[in-house]
Amino acid sequence: MTISSAIKFAYWVPNVSGGLVVSNIEQRTDWSYDYNIRLAQTAEKNGFEYALTQIRFTAGYGAENQHESVSFSHALLAKTEKLKVIAAILPGPWKPALAAKQLATIDYLTQGRIAINVVSGWFRGEFDAIGEPWPEHDQRYVRSEEFIRTLKGIWTTDNYSFEGKYYQFHNYTLKPKPLQKPYIEVFQGGSSRAARDMAARVSDWYFTNGNSVAEIKKQIDDVRAKAKLENRQVKIGVNAFIIARDTEQEAHAVLNEIIAKANVEAVNAFGDATREAGAAAPEQEGNWAKSSFDDLVQYNDGFKTNLIGTPQQIAERIVALKQVGVDLILSGFLHFIEEVEYFGEKVLPLVRQLEQQQLSQVTAKSA
Repeated sequence: MTISSAIKFAYWVPNVSGGLVVSNIEQRTDWSYDYNIRLAQTAEKNGFEYALTQIRFTAGYGAENQHESVSFSHALLAKTEKLKVIAAILPGPWKPALAAKQLATIDYLTQGRIAINVVSGWFRGEFDAIGEPWPEHDQRYVRSEEFIRTLKGIWTTDNYSFEGKYYQFHNYTLKPKPLQKPYIEVFQGGSSRAARDMAARVSDWYFTNGNSVAEIKKQIDDVRAKAKLENRQVKIGVNAFIIARDTEQEAHAVLNEIIAKANVEAVNAFGDATREAGAAAPEQEGNWAKSSFDDLVQYNDGFKTNLIGTPQQIAERIVALKQVGVDLILSGFLHFIEEVEYFGEKVLPLVRQLEQQQLSQVTAKSA
C-alpha cells in the first residue's frame, strides 16, 4: 500500500463555539486559540493530514462565537509542521482578488500547507445580516465556479483576464504565486445536482454530508462520471461524527445522550433553515433534504455515516467507505483532543492493517 492510496483523515476545527453537536451535553471541546493549537498538534501526531476551519459570520444554532477562518487557519499552521489546514471561504464576502493574494501569501509563509474550501452558502439570514446579495440556488454555484476558475487562473497565469457574470479581470498578474503547484488545493461541499456538477468541472475535492455507504456511493459515482467527461479526477471527502469507545454499548450510550440532551430550539431553527435551503435546489435534494431531527443534532449529518462503535467496527466501516471511492474522512468528535488521541492509538492502526490485507488479496489474485 502506498501512502497516496491510504485513506486520509481530516478533522473539523472547533473555531466556532458549541462543538460539533447542537446539544447541551458536556463537551470538553473549546473554541479558544490555546485549545485549538493543542488539538492541531495532537491531530498531527495521530495521523490526521488535514484540518478544516469553519466560516460563520453570525451567531446561531448553538454557535454564539466564531473566529474567522482564514486568519485562524494561518495561526494553526504557524504552530504545526505537517498539517494542511483548509480555510473555508464564502464567495460574496470574499472577492477572488483578495482571496488569491491572501492565500498565496499564507502558502508562501507555511511552505505550501494551506488549502481552500469554497462554501457556496446555504443560510440566507447570514447573507442578509451582512448586506450581501443572495442569488438563487444554482446561481450561487455559478458564482462559486467563477470564483474557483479565477483563483486558479490568477495562481497559474501572468496577465490573467476573465470575463464572467460575477467577476472580471484584465491583464492581472499576481506575484509571488503560491508554492503549491499547479495551485492551492480546492475543496467544495454540497449534495445538490449543481454542487456535484460544479465539483466535476472545477474542484479538486468534493465534500458530502454524512450518509450510508450506498447513498454516498451514488454521489461518488455521479461526480466521477461527470468529471470523466471533463477529463478530470475529483477526490471525495465524507463527513462523519466519530464515537469510538471500548464497547459498542458505550459508544451508543454517548450517541443517545447527545440526542437526548439536544438543544431542541436550536435544532428546530437549524432544521427550518436547512429545509429552506434544500427547497431552493431545483430538484429539492440538497444537503439535509432527508435529515431527521436526530440527524440534525450533528449539523453535517455525521451520525448517518455510522462511525460509532468499537475501534474494530469503525475501522471496518471506514474501509467499506474507501471501497466505494471515499478518499478522506472529515471527522467530528465530542471531546476533540482526547478522542483524536484515542482514534490515533486504537482505530487508525486497524484501518491501516485492513487496507494492507485488502491490497495483499488484490495482489494475490492478480499474480
